[in-house]
Amino acid sequence: MGTRSGRQEDLWIPTCALARPASHPFYERLNELLAGREFDRFVEEKCRRFYAATMGRPGLAPGIYFRLLLVGYFEGIDSERGIAWRAGDSLAIRAFVGIPLDQSAPDHSTISRTRRLLDLETHRQVFAWVVGLLADAGLVKGKRIGIDATTLEANAALRSIVRRDNGESYEEFLKGLAQQSGIATPTREDLARVDRKRKKKGSNREWVHPHDGDARITKMKDGCTHLAHKAEHAVDMETGAVVAVTLQEADLGDTTTVKETLAEAGETVADLILREAEAQPLEEPKVNPGGIEEVVADKGYHSGPVLEEMKAAGVRTYIPEKKQAGKRHWVGKEAQREVVYANRRRLQRAKGKRLLRKRGELIERTFAHCYETGGMRRTHLRKHGNILKRLLIHVAGANLGLLLRTRYGSGTPRSLQGLSFTLRFLVGLVARCWDSQNEWSCVPRVTSRHAVSPYYHPALCCHSGHSKNHKLTSTTGR
Repeated sequence: MGTRSGRQEDLWIPTCALARPASHPFYERLNELLAGREFDRFVEEKCRRFYAATMGRPGLAPGIYFRLLLVGYFEGIDSERGIAWRAGDSLAIRAFVGIPLDQSAPDHSTISRTRRLLDLETHRQVFAWVVGLLADAGLVKGKRIGIDATTLEANAALRSIVRRDNGESYEEFLKGLAQQSGIATPTREDLARVDRKRKKKGSNREWVHPHDGDARITKMKDGCTHLAHKAEHAVDMETGAVVAVTLQEADLGDTTTVKETLAEAGETVADLILREAEAQPLEEPKVNPGGIEEVVADKGYHSGPVLEEMKAAGVRTYIPEKKQAGKRHWVGKEAQREVVYANRRRLQRAKGKRLLRKRGELIERTFAHCYETGGMRRTHLRKHGNILKRLLIHVAGANLGLLLRTRYGSGTPRSLQGLSFTLRFLVGLVARCWDSQNEWSCVPRVTSRHAVSPYYHPALCCHSGHSKNHKLTSTTGR
């Protein structure tokens, strides 16, 4: 047995002596999918203008960069530091990303710099490329779209907010209020008491974070108040594929943000229709040639002007109404009254009720995959441009997971591990059933006269010295 101390490491190690990575079967299939569609050639062509041919140190290859962001979704890692650490720690991740064994994994600063240099439009094109893969597999229909939004906690603290007018911090503002009330040298208890008596203390019109102006003071799902952003998904209601994702201010209402998200989804579906018509003009189209025809959303998106605009765009709506105290007055709003009543009639039908149930199932599932298990409920970046770059590739990873789940039955590496456990359980169950069948095959055949007896069991009865009925004695005396 050797000891750890005193052993001299070799100065040179041949490449053939390096450890071979044990590739994960999920990442192997994902790499086969990306290589089959020439993903690296596509992203290198889109990113060529951001790289210099002769100046500077060698940059991070676009294929490696985008795969690293995909690892963030599949491994549930929220920060770029965590992605860099995971890439350097796992041989399977190194094999998926394409990092040679004789090279170190990219540092988190390299990933961040590459993200800052590549523009937002390039990330949108990569997201659209992934949606095109789903369309080729028949996983994007484009006829019926569901829209919903969720909040993402910002990388900013409430204690750091300042006044928009003069840049005064929150503590300095409270000290000024305390001194105006007659307290010359206020303590922390005095400041807390002054703060409790104030009303409307968290107004986004008055306060802003000095380093993240896009973050807004918002009440989260759990009831806590944080600085947050608003992510909105447009999901295909027939397959669950995310066709568009937007990031907007968290204090904007749903009736305001839905316009941008629906426009993004409409452009994506229109591009898919044109792409399919050019590639396969004689085959039956997989994407609806008429584009988006129906929109399903929750009651937060219900508004007369919004319904009227969607009708003008040729879109039918399935949006439940909010409860109102009294009757609505439609004087001068006859057009809105008609679209509201038509939407109400559609919701009362069986199709409308089915779509609302399906909306809660599919859209909430995308939020769970992307932000709960995907690890982006809290962002580690600032400004909407930076966050949206990461978010687009993150949601593209969720779409790739949907494609792999359709083909192979698993959409993440962890689900593949669970599938292997389930497969082993089923194999063991079949083996036990087979052994039981062989054991019962030694028992004499049961006649119809024996089968009518409720207490008859051929393995427990004796075929000599008993009556012809062969009944068992019940413990209850029957």
